[in-house]
Amino acid sequence: MKTNLYGKVLFVFFLALFFNSKSNAQFQPPFQDEGFFNGGLGMTWIDGEPYYNVRIMPEIAFSNIGVGIDLNLEFDSNGNLRTENFNTVEDYIRIVRYFRYGYKGDPVHFRIGSLDWATIGHGSIMYLYNNSPSFDARKNGAVLDLDFSSFGVETIFSNFTQMNIIGGRAFVRPLQFTSLAGFPIIGKMEVGATYLTDMTENVGAYEGRIDPLTGNFNAAVDKGNTTIYGFDFGLPILRTGIVNIDAFYDYVQIADYGHGNSFGLMADLHGFGLLDVRAKFERRINSAHYLPAYFNSLYEIERFNYNLTTGEVTSKRMILDSLTGSTKGWYGELLVSLLGTFNVLGSYQRLDDYANSGILHLATDIAPDALPFVARAGYDKTNINSESDIFTIDERSRVYAEVGYKIMRYILVSMYYQWTFEPIRDADNRILDYKTQKRVEPRISFYYPFDI
Repeated sequence: MKTNLYGKVLFVFFLALFFNSKSNAQFQPPFQDEGFFNGGLGMTWIDGEPYYNVRIMPEIAFSNIGVGIDLNLEFDSNGNLRTENFNTVEDYIRIVRYFRYGYKGDPVHFRIGSLDWATIGHGSIMYLYNNSPSFDARKNGAVLDLDFSSFGVETIFSNFTQMNIIGGRAFVRPLQFTSLAGFPIIGKMEVGATYLTDMTENVGAYEGRIDPLTGNFNAAVDKGNTTIYGFDFGLPILRTGIVNIDAFYDYVQIADYGHGNSFGLMADLHGFGLLDVRAKFERRINSAHYLPAYFNSLYEIERFNYNLTTGEVTSKRMILDSLTGSTKGWYGELLVSLLGTFNVLGSYQRLDDYANSGILHLATDIAPDALPFVARAGYDKTNINSESDIFTIDERSRVYAEVGYKIMRYILVSMYYQWTFEPIRDADNRILDYKTQKRVEPRISFYYPFDI
């Protein structure tokens, strides 16, 4: 389905305005010398089964350091703890949700723990990657970004207990080493190179079966790691205290598969704390056997799946095989933040002549301090066939939403809904597949912000 350029931008914008979400990674955790204690009690229905829920989620930020805790306890009607959250050593480590230094875009940024929406460079290889799309299969990873003004790096290690995605991007601003360093526009010109590889077991598996003796999956055909590399070029067109505009070009190659080119504009508007806007728009030109932003929000779900009933193997690598012709497409992104209390982020991408190529991400946070209501939700969907397919919630979707009312200043009564995934494991606790999981939670939460 073809849509004109302006129609795509408006489509993403208005879709985002009517969908609400909460994501600390996208709308900033507590700012410097702030924090909050957040916890609550409730009931959780997981696939129709009731559980009593106790959750404690404090976050604190002092100087450039931030820490987040997430302890989630679920008990069945007999008082037994649901063990899916505590069946590996990782599950206990992940009670510390994250530890960070600085924010993305700062001269020094480090984060360890849950990586909610990791992006490398302009996002042509990794965009909004989530290493823990399932609460029952959370991972601890790390990112480290260093910007020394004239050069720098962005790095990622997605999982400490296994070799999953690892790599990064190095960049240089070559004219910063010359007398043109302070020259408008070209002085901040940036050139970068990215290398990312996924070494997860079975990431290259095409065929295999469960060994009846061990209960483990054994690959019969395995084509090895998924490796992607590329280079990029960025040119700041405008730099003022209010408006920043950058042009960019990216070239990406998926090893043993295809390649892609993307070019476009990024813009930031800072309206003195009243209105902040970030926009990105790009054109993509791809060869056969190539997908842009390969490591995306649902990559952990799409990477590899083995159906225990049919014995069928499916994977994202197989999608690359199916793309036998060259393609072109558009991508648009818009973030609007009004008075720091109304935040909307929407992005949408589609290839012109390829069905099931749409990828949507929506996120918003509406939590005004002066009013008693809270509205939060979020939505990711991949392999969208047409715009009418966008809100069909299925195995291609990830949804979470909360609507609540503050009965007192620090007490929130809310209803929380989540459509997520539950891992299916083999005898060695390796994830073979995911099945969709629906959670419905009436909550009473205590939220207490404080200054340090």
